[in-house]
Amino acid sequence: MSFSCPLCHAPLTFAENSYTCPQGHRFDKAKEGYVNLLPVQHKRSREPGDSAEMMQARRAFLDAGHYQPLRDAVAQRLNTLLDEHAQAILDIGCGEGYYTAAFAEIAASKGAETFGLDVSKSAIRAAAKRYPQVTFCVASSHRLPFADASQDAIIRIYAPCKGEELARVVKPGGWVITVTPGPRHLMELKGLIYEEVHHHAPHSEQLDGFSLKHEQSLGYEMTLNGGKAVALLQMTPFAWRAKPEVREALAQKAVFSCQTDFSIHCWQRNACLPGEVSPEDLHSDSD
Repeated sequence: MSFSCPLCHAPLTFAENSYTCPQGHRFDKAKEGYVNLLPVQHKRSREPGDSAEMMQARRAFLDAGHYQPLRDAVAQRLNTLLDEHAQAILDIGCGEGYYTAAFAEIAASKGAETFGLDVSKSAIRAAAKRYPQVTFCVASSHRLPFADASQDAIIRIYAPCKGEELARVVKPGGWVITVTPGPRHLMELKGLIYEEVHHHAPHSEQLDGFSLKHEQSLGYEMTLNGGKAVALLQMTPFAWRAKPEVREALAQKAVFSCQTDFSIHCWQRNACLPGEVSPEDLHSDSD
């Protein structure tokens, strides 16, 4: 399968290093192997998404294996849920591709193609260079450049996405796997930044058109050196609130212990029943 045009939603055909639709909209494939499907009119800023600095910090932290238990847990769940006839999976908010590469191994074992999507051009560029086995694109998670009912599974780790778009793109019987912060996620890090530290709100998401089939909590303590602790801070939303002295103090620590707390939820797309809005009907609402 391929992409759909982000401007007119028609199928894109790949030829001569470009994706084109019947209306003549054209999107060139970059030398790194990705395609930019984020038209300027869909951007909320000049360079949306994580900066190159944030991406590099995240890559250094993830490459050290501190979130590998999360990657393994989600990959195992994907392997269990994805059937032998799967054709395509999508990692939304894939960043530099750390999780996507693991999911691609599962998909490939079942003959399915893996797509990675992020709004950050710097992250997608790095991902495409490192993981050529994945088809990456720069695109909005609120306007997924894929046909209706085209994905067997979508993985969404911390990434936002309209529920209507998930219902449109996931096949009936297909899956959405989400990861969100649990109540005590990174409490020690938050304690360095905020005077009052509050637990994350309990998971309360509801996805219309889906049924929740599985939920799981995953938590463990990380022992980090100062450099990795700063990298962790840099890749979180807390970085915007951290004062320079907090970063400096964190960098000087020989050991920084910090707990993780992840919530994993697996949602199955319902079959369309009489009177239910179909994914095709939702297409016009995704704009």
